[in-house]
Order: sequence, then structure tokens, then C-alpha cells
Amino acid sequence: MSTKYTVSAAAHIDAPPDRVYGIIADYHTGHPSILPKPFKNFVVEQGGVGAGTIIRFEVHAYGTVTKFRATVTEPEPGRVLVETNVEPDGSRTTFTVAPRANGGSDVSFVTEAESRDGIAGAIERWMSTRFMKKLYTEELQLLAQRATRANSTS
Repeated sequence: MSTKYTVSAAAHIDAPPDRVYGIIADYHTGHPSILPKPFKNFVVEQGGVGAGTIIRFEVHAYGTVTKFRATVTEPEPGRVLVETNVEPDGSRTTFTVAPRANGGSDVSFVTEAESRDGIAGAIERWMSTRFMKKLYTEELQLLAQRATRANSTS
């Protein structure tokens, strides 16, 4: 048995949605540039921009290293991008970029995952949620810096 849980973070970014989405969807340079330090050894296996991309990376947390391999889909190109981990666990992270009335963007990261049941699973969910929220907050800050920096040079 397992228990499903969700971790999310959101931010308002003062940059056009197409620029923000373009950074997230570009797995060669854009996306790696916004990943916090716990992400290591990021490799594009196939594709590299949006749907059809296959990536692998490691996350260093709590003294352990977890290796991931994920496929990328775009249910709504230019607005919604989804990374589904095929190794190790089937969790999925949805990146959504929506326009704001002021010309900026509303951005959200939502991960849906599963953990064990019982006390061990509750501890796993608590630690994972705490860790991922911190990562997503930092990643959104890095995204905002990159997107607004591009804004000032164009």
C-alpha cells in the first residue's frame, strides 16, 4: 500500500509567460540554470526542448543520492509542462505558466508522489515535502532572476 501526497510552490514573476516557459522547457541551458545545488549530474538523453525530452539527474538530500530518469510531455504547449519520473518512482511534476494582467507570469510547480503507509511513510512525506518546498522556492527565485535578467537585456 502507498499514500499519495502533493508538494507545490508558486510565484509571480515579472516577465512575459513565453520567456518564463521557454526557460523551463529548455533542458539544454534554461532549465539546468535554475536548478538548486542539490540537483547534480543533469543530462539530456533525448530531445532537449519540451515534449519528447528525456532527462536524468541526481538529487542529494539528507546524506543520500537518488537517481532519477524522467520523460517530458506538454499537455498544453507554452503553458503546461510535465516531468514524469520513470525511474525510480513514477512521481510527476507539473510546471504551469499563466499570464498575469500586468504582463507578468504566475508560475507553479506541483509534484504528485507516493510514499509508504504508516509511520515510516508519514516521516518520509514530512521530510520530502519540507525538502521539496525549499528546493522549489529556490528554483522559482532562480527562474525569476533569469527571466527578469533577460527582460532587462532585451
